[in-house]
Amino acid sequence: MKLIVGLGNYGSLYETTRHNAGWIVLDQLIEKYGFTQQKNEHNSIIFFSSINNEKVLFVKPQTYMNNSGIAIQAIMHYYKIDVKDLVILHDEKDFPVGKNQFKMNGSAAGHNGVKSVIQYLGTQNFNRYRIGIGQPEYGWKIIDWVLSKFKPDELESIMSTSKTISNFVSDWTKGTSFQNIMNLYN
Repeated sequence: MKLIVGLGNYGSLYETTRHNAGWIVLDQLIEKYGFTQQKNEHNSIIFFSSINNEKVLFVKPQTYMNNSGIAIQAIMHYYKIDVKDLVILHDEKDFPVGKNQFKMNGSAAGHNGVKSVIQYLGTQNFNRYRIGIGQPEYGWKIIDWVLSKFKPDELESIMSTSKTISNFVSDWTKGTSFQNIMNLYN
């Protein structure tokens, strides 16, 4: 079983904000691969899918960004999912919009959602897909920047680049290692 989690904040106020880049990409994956069932459990909306005869859970935690680890830990425990079968999709301020990258582990680098995941999983060794949202423009505080809405061309760039990598799910469920996913798509 594979677990793909988009980090974000729920509510219409946050829908197209930079901090919700993970949900934006997750929505595209759900649209491409479909789902057979949707449940609200473990402080999350979970979309159940089957890809290449492998169960895949697409997840949107409903705990707000800074407490994402609570929901992820509960899902992993309940469904007995190993950390190697997890990918976190999240925004990355150190990349410009349009630059994205798979990564196998590392620190939170100041990202409070990732910090929460590290805290609740007790490890920083989990797979990620980092989605560039750009550095704050001059005069912006980081919190205001990540909660600002994407400009239309930026949102189009996010969606376009995520379509390019969407086949990683199919490759991963066929047994391609995450290291090879990084080599193929980075």
